[in-house]
Amino acid sequence: MFEVKGATFAINGKPLLQPIEHTFQEGKVYGLIGHNGSGKSTLIKLLAQQQAVSEGEIHFDQRPLNAWGNREFARQVAYLPQHLPSAENLTGRELVAFGRYPWHGLLGRHNHKDTAAIDRAIALTHTEAFADRLVDTLSGGERQRVWLAMLIAQGSRFLLLDEPLAALDIAHQMEVLALIRKLCDELNLGVIIVLHDINMASRYCDELMALHSGRLLAHGTPDELMCDTTLEAIYGLPMQVLQHPSGDHRIAVAQ
Repeated sequence: MFEVKGATFAINGKPLLQPIEHTFQEGKVYGLIGHNGSGKSTLIKLLAQQQAVSEGEIHFDQRPLNAWGNREFARQVAYLPQHLPSAENLTGRELVAFGRYPWHGLLGRHNHKDTAAIDRAIALTHTEAFADRLVDTLSGGERQRVWLAMLIAQGSRFLLLDEPLAALDIAHQMEVLALIRKLCDELNLGVIIVLHDINMASRYCDELMALHSGRLLAHGTPDELMCDTTLEAIYGLPMQVLQHPSGDHRIAVAQ
C-alpha cells in the first residue's frame, strides 16, 4: 500500500501541497477530484517518484519512496502522465512491449514470460485489433487503451493515472473508465486517477479525495462526498445532487 504521512510540496517557498495524510490500498479505484490547480497532479507525481516531497514522507510497502530504485519501483507501480510521450512509428504491440522495460532494460531480449505478459495485456484490454496498427493512427480512446495495455504488461500492482480522459469524448471516457474499473476488479490493482468530471468519478471510483488549494478538503466514498454542501465547498458553486436513473450512483448538476 501507499502511506502518505504529512507530505507537502513547495516550489521556491510557495506551497503547492499542504500536509496530507492518506492510505491507498490495492483492489480499489481512488479518484482525485478538485478544481484546476488544487494539487491533484502534484500529489500523483509525488506518488510516482516524479517529484520529491518537501516535508513529510510517502511509503510504499512500508519503505520510503527514496529507498526504492527506479526499476524496482516500476515493477510495483506504473505511471501514466497527463502529457504522453511520442509513440511515433510504433505499432500498438511495440508500445505495449515497452511495459516490460523494468524487467530487463531497453536492450534486453524478450523471453517467453515477456511475450506472455504482452499477449495477456493486449487480451485484457481488448486491443488485439490495434496490435499491428501505428499508435498515431488510432483514435483517442483506442490510443488510451493501448497505453493502459502497456501499463498492464508492466506487471505492476498500482496504476497512477494523471487525467487519462483528457481530450476524449464522453463515449470514449466511459469506455476507458469501464476498462480501468474492470482491470482493478479482475487483477486486484490499486488505481489512483485524476479526474475532472465528478459524475464519472462517482460512477467508477470506490473512494474520492477532494483537494482544494493544495489541501485535502474531504475524502470518502462517492455517496459520502456527493452532497450539495461538500461539492459547493470543493468547486465553489451551488450544486444539486440527484440519484442517477439507474439507481446505482449519484450525479451532480450545477445550479
